[in-house]
Amino acid sequence: MAVRPGLWPAILGIVLAAWLRGSGAQQSATVASPAPGASPDLLPHFLVEPEDVYIVKNKPVLLVCKAVPATQIFFKCNGEWVRQVDHVTERSTDGSSGLPTMEVRINVSRQQVEKVFGLEEYWCQCVAWSSSGTTKSQKAYIRIAYLRKNFEQEPLAKEVSLEQGIVLPCRPPEGIPPAEVEWLRNEDLVDPSLDPNVYITREHSLVVRQARLADTANYTCVAKNIVARRRSASAAVVVYVNGGWSTWTEWSVCSASCGRGWQKRSRSCTNPAPLNGGAFCEGQNVQKTACATLCPVDGSWSSWSKWSACGLDCTHWRSRECSDPAPRNGGEECRGADLDTRNCTSDLCLHTASGPEDVALYIGLVAVAVCLILLLLVLILIYCRKKEGLDSDVADSSILTSGFQPVSIKPNKADNPHLLTIQPDLSTTTTTYQGSLCPRQDGSSPKFQLSNGHLLSPLGGGRHTLHHSSPTSEAEEFVSRLSTQNYFRTLPRGTSNMAYGTFNFLGGRLMIPNTGISLLIPPDAIPRGKIYEIYLTLHKPEDVRLPLAGCQTLLSPIVSCGPPGVLLTRPVILAMDHCGEPRPDSWSLYLKKQSCEGSWEDVLHLGEESPCHLYYCQLEAGACYVFTEQLGRFALVGEALSVAATKRLKLLLFAPVACTSLEYSIRVYCLHDTHDALKEVVQLEKQLGGQLIQEPRVLHFKDSYHNLRLSIHDVPSSLWKSKLLVSYQEIPFYHIWNGTQQYLHCTFTLERVNPSTSDLACKVWVWQVEGDGQSFSINCNITKDTRFAELLALESEGGVPALVGPSAFKIPFLIRQKIITSLDPPCSRGADWRTLAQKLHLDSHLSFFASKPSPTAMILNLWEARHFPNGNLGQLAAAVAGLGQPDAGLFTVSEAEC
Repeated sequence: MAVRPGLWPAILGIVLAAWLRGSGAQQSATVASPAPGASPDLLPHFLVEPEDVYIVKNKPVLLVCKAVPATQIFFKCNGEWVRQVDHVTERSTDGSSGLPTMEVRINVSRQQVEKVFGLEEYWCQCVAWSSSGTTKSQKAYIRIAYLRKNFEQEPLAKEVSLEQGIVLPCRPPEGIPPAEVEWLRNEDLVDPSLDPNVYITREHSLVVRQARLADTANYTCVAKNIVARRRSASAAVVVYVNGGWSTWTEWSVCSASCGRGWQKRSRSCTNPAPLNGGAFCEGQNVQKTACATLCPVDGSWSSWSKWSACGLDCTHWRSRECSDPAPRNGGEECRGADLDTRNCTSDLCLHTASGPEDVALYIGLVAVAVCLILLLLVLILIYCRKKEGLDSDVADSSILTSGFQPVSIKPNKADNPHLLTIQPDLSTTTTTYQGSLCPRQDGSSPKFQLSNGHLLSPLGGGRHTLHHSSPTSEAEEFVSRLSTQNYFRTLPRGTSNMAYGTFNFLGGRLMIPNTGISLLIPPDAIPRGKIYEIYLTLHKPEDVRLPLAGCQTLLSPIVSCGPPGVLLTRPVILAMDHCGEPRPDSWSLYLKKQSCEGSWEDVLHLGEESPCHLYYCQLEAGACYVFTEQLGRFALVGEALSVAATKRLKLLLFAPVACTSLEYSIRVYCLHDTHDALKEVVQLEKQLGGQLIQEPRVLHFKDSYHNLRLSIHDVPSSLWKSKLLVSYQEIPFYHIWNGTQQYLHCTFTLERVNPSTSDLACKVWVWQVEGDGQSFSINCNITKDTRFAELLALESEGGVPALVGPSAFKIPFLIRQKIITSLDPPCSRGADWRTLAQKLHLDSHLSFFASKPSPTAMILNLWEARHFPNGNLGQLAAAVAGLGQPDAGLFTVSEAEC
């Protein structure tokens, strides 16, 4: 039924009165208020009620109410009625019941909500009327949605070990409605339902129960609601693996097939291998232990027994046993018969004894043999006296009283015109040694021939010529002559690493400048009447194949002196540098010599020398002095007994003298601490145009199988840029330890930011892993700093490569003879050569000196080899004068007088 317009105020008054009566019992749920006498079934029933809603940004929200039966529906928000004009009403009839149905909508704006924001929450409620009464809907809360930008807590980067738990906390930004949280792994959604190893807590933290390598990733916490979506900063999680040792390998075969040797076993850091920055395995990857292999002993015959009595068959016998020693450990049995049977009566069993005429015949034959022997002895005696006359000593005996004075040349006495002077004229006599330079296996003896005439071509036609004259002036001619021989096919073709000269019984010295290599030929080492042309050569390791076994390493240069096979009556002394730190508990040192067939042999085990041995060695901190009576090719080799075995490395820093481009290269050389290695690098850098920019230093490199590392630091980034892509460079352990590779170095290239930059300040570190290290502080001007350029020149020894005769020795020849004559005979008061050896700190070699015909000569020869050319002759004179000899005053002279 239609309502007249004039009745609306009355109706609203009735409604408001009813509302006021029921306002004290408002609920969030629907509330019905029946009229008195009305049927409850006809009260309004809400089909649609307003629900909570969020305002996003500035968009208004829509609230809807629908009730049946309903004659009127109005919204009330925060206790105030919404104006009728703000309502949108639709009326209809319910098809099943025929009752009136009403649907009402209103819009709520952000401004309406913000008016009460902060005082209380904004809410709205529907009130529906019918003829039976009123019904209230539930309250709908309208809130302004937002999401702040900053997370209250973000996940942080972590490094965890394998199988360790990971917790990444995340507290999302404040927001309405509250933000939902999800996690991303490398931008892929983490779904705990698909991965049981991962779950997300109520506090939104991501938990990984046991870290796996696959969990290494960047993790991001994402918070989102209806307003926005926020991402946290990514947290890098690295799952690292600490290295673990594999099982030890089996022990290697003993390095020595006979006797004492070494064996080793190894393990690798691969169980597991370190990954993602995990720690490397601690401890050694190689173990060494001593081993001993039983040497096979070949059997040898004992001495023959005495002959048995002559038997009836006119024979007697003797026997021997294979017991001196008996074969053992797989050695060979004795060869030959163990029983020897012979006729014991020379057929007298078949004939009667000879008569007196046979006895006379035997006596006559014996007498003839004796006469022939006597005649041969007389001829030998006559020949020796004639030869002795040619080699008669010279000089007056009065010169012995002149102290340490230079030998003066005096004319021969008129009554003996055949005597030689100190410097004889030997230009017309040539002694030719015909045959192989090395002893042949067939045992053929060399043939000597004397002739007069011009000099023969040295080493020509398979013969070795011994000149009584000065050597050729052309070094290339000498080298070309040597190169024609098979044995010398590996000699250098240049002359910078070679010295040669012609020597007689007065001796002399050969030196290769700036290498520390020399050969001392003492007086009387060459037989009188002989002249030898002798050479001394330094070889590059790559030119000579030196086989090294097991833990062996080359410690010295490879040096040749020759020709081999010449006759020497006294040991010569070969001096050469080495780079080992000789300690008996860490090194086993060997002197190797190459045979004529080309194979290398251990001719001397240092520390186990025999006085009567052909070779002997005086080992010092940086050099060794080898006594030898056989010339040839030598090298000092060391075998490491433990990881404490150490080699000295010389570290040198070179850079260009002139830098014309933006790039500036620093070359760091790591070479053996020997003069010859230094010389090679200096010559190479001169060709490259380099100069030394820091004082050389020594690094002790251990046999620990660890590499050598080199790095550059503190480079000013505003002036220079390093072109090194890694944090350090490495030189492998074996490249250094085998000792056969030259010019080992690393290059650091820097680039100038500005072409005008000339000042450079940085640090270069060189170190062995778990070993010694050195640090170089570079602070220089690359265009004009040459303060270190003279350091290498100061180490140069220079000198003449060949010195012949008395000029090769610090001690004058005749004073030397006087010292030898005075100190060789034993003295009851101890004032003999033994005391001199003690004063010169050579008393550890007394047994070797005592085995020689002249112990004093050996001591003086070693002093000459060690102290030439800068030896203090005054100290030697003082040591000799302090021996207490009655005529010791003859030796007390000043060095200036010498």
